[in-house]
Amino acid sequence: MKKHIEKVNILTESFPYIKEFHGKTMVIKYGGNAMIQDDLKKSFAMDMVLLKFVGINPVIVHGGGPQINDLLKKTGVKSEFVDGLRVTDPATMEIVEMVLVGQVNKEIVNNINMVGGKAVGLSGKDGGLITAERIYHDREGAKIDIGQVGTVKRIKPSIIELLDRDRFIPVIAPIGVDETGITYNINADTVAGKIAEALNAEKLILLTDIEGVKLDNELASSIPKSDIPSLIGSKQIGGGMIPKVNCCLDALSGGVHKTHIIDGRVEHAVLLEIFTDAGIGTEIVH
Repeated sequence: MKKHIEKVNILTESFPYIKEFHGKTMVIKYGGNAMIQDDLKKSFAMDMVLLKFVGINPVIVHGGGPQINDLLKKTGVKSEFVDGLRVTDPATMEIVEMVLVGQVNKEIVNNINMVGGKAVGLSGKDGGLITAERIYHDREGAKIDIGQVGTVKRIKPSIIELLDRDRFIPVIAPIGVDETGITYNINADTVAGKIAEALNAEKLILLTDIEGVKLDNELASSIPKSDIPSLIGSKQIGGGMIPKVNCCLDALSGGVHKTHIIDGRVEHAVLLEIFTDAGIGTEIVH
């Protein structure tokens, strides 16, 4: 009996959040170990289906760096690097698109469908979803061309809104195209943030391979966005976490209500962050 009561208590704790977020949109950036380990892939798919069933609209944007590296190695496509950044020439871009759109995207869609959801795979080319523009690497004030690497110029969210209304779960590969038809690979965090802004999303959730933002070696459960610049300046936030928190700041400035950086190595990480009082990661809020 005690075991059953504990289960009911869990449902009771989640009820206010289900009520609050019913009908709202949440954009989830999916990457890291959560995309590689079989148990985590299944738990993520189940999380997305459950969100849809309780009336929340999840929109997934995924990465695929390790899978791209594997296929480049297998096909013998050699990469040139500038300050550690891969130059994305047309041959590399072809592999990137093949992996992200043709392999990774379809696997995520299949995982969701296999646990009872209705997922549809997209790239930024579908329905004019993502208009991209080329970005350049800055080296001591000089702009260096690193090929078909882009950023988001414009989001046209109508295809996502249509899928949401028809109870589908959109799964988006971070590929965009510019006005001349050139294809670009775009950072998945950036795409997720811009899509969240365009949809006026309730939440932007970034899955990572770390617990969240740590301050003085302790996980920070919540940080107001006004504190972020000083935390970066004092180097309490550094390295690869800087672009992630900056992505959250941009999303908040663009109208997203709340942002989260959570540990995708934990099973059902998304549900734990959304539906429990304690959460598991770091929220960055207004």
